[in-house]
This record gives sequence, structure tokens and C-alpha cells, in this order.
Amino acid sequence: MWDYTDKVRDHYLHPRNVGEVEKPDGMGEIGNMKCGDALKLTFNLDDEGTIKDIKFKTFGCGSAIASSSMLTELCKGKTLEEASKITNKEIAEALGGLPAEKMHCSVMGQEALQKAIEYYKSGGKAAETKEKEGELVCTCFTVTDVEIEQAIRQNNLHTVDEVTHYTKAGGGCGGCVPKIEEILAKVTGTKIEKAPAPKPMTSVQKIDKIRETLDKEVRPMLRKDGGDCELIDVDGNTVLIKFSGHCAGCAFSEMTQFGFIEKILKEKVFSGLVVKRA
Repeated sequence: MWDYTDKVRDHYLHPRNVGEVEKPDGMGEIGNMKCGDALKLTFNLDDEGTIKDIKFKTFGCGSAIASSSMLTELCKGKTLEEASKITNKEIAEALGGLPAEKMHCSVMGQEALQKAIEYYKSGGKAAETKEKEGELVCTCFTVTDVEIEQAIRQNNLHTVDEVTHYTKAGGGCGGCVPKIEEILAKVTGTKIEKAPAPKPMTSVQKIDKIRETLDKEVRPMLRKDGGDCELIDVDGNTVLIKFSGHCAGCAFSEMTQFGFIEKILKEKVFSGLVVKRA
């Protein structure tokens, strides 16, 4: 289970500034549902050019919600120039820290803010149509070499695992790991010891890993709120589960299914997994 700080728990359970600003001056959207993370950030400026209202909508885990919530608090009352200097490190530090595996959530907030600012400066056009800069490296999570290089420089990263924690690149099939190693070597100027190629899991290994992840990472969290889930079957890359307890009739069970359970299984087992209810 993740070791979350009290501030992370507070902003996850009681997020600030949730929603969408009407007729926003700035708007930024990043991520997608397939990757398990999506964030929309909107803001309005006052007559003096400072951020007077800022809100977010996110589809993701507790760290994503907490990071987005804290980011909106940090932005309030700042000019766009001041807000543009907010880094993912500042977001994480304001939360009292994030688990290394969840640092990409703070990066997601930083990127959404930059897009929202671009939207404002372009009159509401460029940010919506602008394609990612650079060469696509990680096809599982659509991460480019430019994004990887930026994460390495800004956060002083030195290993493939660290790059994965901050960008998610390499966290899926693993096919992009050699390219990430090349980028690390180029940026840091050091020789990176190549990691062994990942071996595909057998069906039995996959099922065991799914069951282990549900038992250690998912069910304990659901039980805290009086809920639970049961693994019914694994059909190829489709994981069939059944909710019980409070989760069975909860209005937020769909968010739990995709934003929590499926996300964790994608990160811990295989990025191509899909969670369905039996």
C-alpha cells in the first residue's frame, strides 16, 4: 500500500476547487482514459491579471486528485508568470511528499497548468490543437523523448525506474526501455547499465500477480470504507471482478473500478489490462 502523508489524504478525501470554471480564460486538458489518468484545468483572471478562480476535474488515483487539488490552491492569487513557475516538485512538497511511484501525478498537474496558460495566451486555440513535441518513445502511455528529457533535467533522474515514476514511460510493455536508457545516457552524460529485457508473463503468472495486487493494494483500501471486491475470472487481458459491501451500491463504484482498481492493475501487472464487472 502507498504511504500517503496526512496532507495527501486530506486533499484526496476533501479536494479543493473541484469542477469547471464558467467561460474560462484558460483551459488545459491532458491524459486520456485509456492510460488511466486524465485532468482538465480551467481558470479565470481578475482585472489585474491574477488567477481569481481555478478548478479541476480529474480521472485518476488519490495522488492525482490530491496533486490537482493542491495545484489549484498554489495558483490562487498568482499572476500567470508566477503560476507558470510552479513545478511538480513544489506540488509534491506542498503535499508533504508523494510516493516515488506516484510522482507522475504531480507532473500531470504541472503540464495541465502550462497548457491552460498556453490556451489563454493563444486566444483559446493553439493549446487545443497543438501536438506533442518530439518523437514518441512510449506507445503505451504516449510519452515523447522531449517529455522524458525534461523530466530527467528538472528532477535530476538517473535510472529508468525514476523516469517511469515521473512520466510512466517504460511502465507498460517495457519495449521502450532501451530508448529511455539512451536518453538518460545523453542527458546525464553517464553510461547507463542496460536492464534485462522483460520476460512475458504466463497466464498463471498473470493471474497470480493480479490476485496478489488486488489482495495487497486494492482490497485493504476498499475495506476502510466498508467495501470489498472479489476476483471472478481473468479472460485474456480482461479482469472480471465483483463488488461487495458498500462498494456494491456505491454511486462512485465506476470511478473506483476505472480510476483506482484498473489503474493499479495497469501499473503493477500489465498496462493492457481492462477491468469489468462480472
